[in-house]
Amino acid sequence: MEYTIIATATFGLEKIVANELKDLGYFDLKIENGKVTFIGDERDIVTCNLWLRTADRILIKMAEFKAETFEELFQGTLNVPWGDIIPEDGFMHITGKSVKSKLFSVPDCQSIVKKAVIESMKNKYKKDWFSEEGGEYKIEVGLLKDIATLTIDTSGLGLHKRGYRERAGEAPLKETLAAALVLISKWEPSRILADPMCGSGTIAIEAALIGKNIAPGLNRRFASEDWDIIPKNYWEEAKLHAKSCINNKEFRILGSDIDGRVLKTARDNAKRAGVEDYIAFQKLPMQEFKSKKKYGFIITNPPYGERLGNHKEVEKLYVDMGKTFSDLDKWSYFAITSDQNFEKLFGKKSDKNRKLYNGRLKCYYYQYIGEEPKSKRE
Repeated sequence: MEYTIIATATFGLEKIVANELKDLGYFDLKIENGKVTFIGDERDIVTCNLWLRTADRILIKMAEFKAETFEELFQGTLNVPWGDIIPEDGFMHITGKSVKSKLFSVPDCQSIVKKAVIESMKNKYKKDWFSEEGGEYKIEVGLLKDIATLTIDTSGLGLHKRGYRERAGEAPLKETLAAALVLISKWEPSRILADPMCGSGTIAIEAALIGKNIAPGLNRRFASEDWDIIPKNYWEEAKLHAKSCINNKEFRILGSDIDGRVLKTARDNAKRAGVEDYIAFQKLPMQEFKSKKKYGFIITNPPYGERLGNHKEVEKLYVDMGKTFSDLDKWSYFAITSDQNFEKLFGKKSDKNRKLYNGRLKCYYYQYIGEEPKSKRE
């Protein structure tokens, strides 16, 4: 059966998610703010949950219609064939949001949608009561400018929950954003990669997963694994295929930080992710980072004035970063921060600057592109 599938994304990452989908073989894509929409079947739901590194969730779009009144919302929801996906024992969990819409009370909208879904289920199964003791089907009613969009979440926990990060530092970077930073940089495993302010190791770990071609969802479960519409063997086959796709490339990623306690967390996280053999963690102040290697990459998430530390200390850190990184021969370096004065403090204008969001905080991804090895240039 074909569905309209939505891969949701943090603002600024929509094109990265679209590029990932293209790499997976999907080309008829509709890119909008916060989402990429395409047509797919049950196997595609499995594939996208397992493989997308930068998407937040995989949703099935059930309907979209104008709803300025509760009656319009009820009737529009009632007309959806919910029973085609939800079994008679399915647990129907309703969430909601409303932006610039006449129906602004989210709890009321959730209640109306739940009643309409139940009525639709009654018509399908010819019964008046449902135990809801089975698998979870999280239905979201999203209202934007009086247009209601109804979706079912196939992922369960957000896709950034890879399963390896039980603990994090004070201001953790989401795994999906960390993966995006690596993909945007166009780093390749043939070149050394370092994060001299690695914290709990998220950037280094995501880079290692990319370098080894390990599916980010390989070691976790998804809500739709318990759904009747997706045969169990689809998941089994997809996971076996994902394991067969892991490559034998050898590479080294350097992760260092001034905080020895957080480095223990980074090592534990890398071990759970199965990439501990590819990352060398070391207690080292950023100012002491050096390398005789050429053509390396630095990708880092330094402290921001808004999040960690004294603002003056953060400004001094950015000045020190400029001095330290400039001593690296032919390296490329990438830093994400919310500080719009970063380039001035760093001492050099970036080659590229991309606006991204770290949670709700607007940030900028400053990209300094170094030389490529001669063989690559040729």
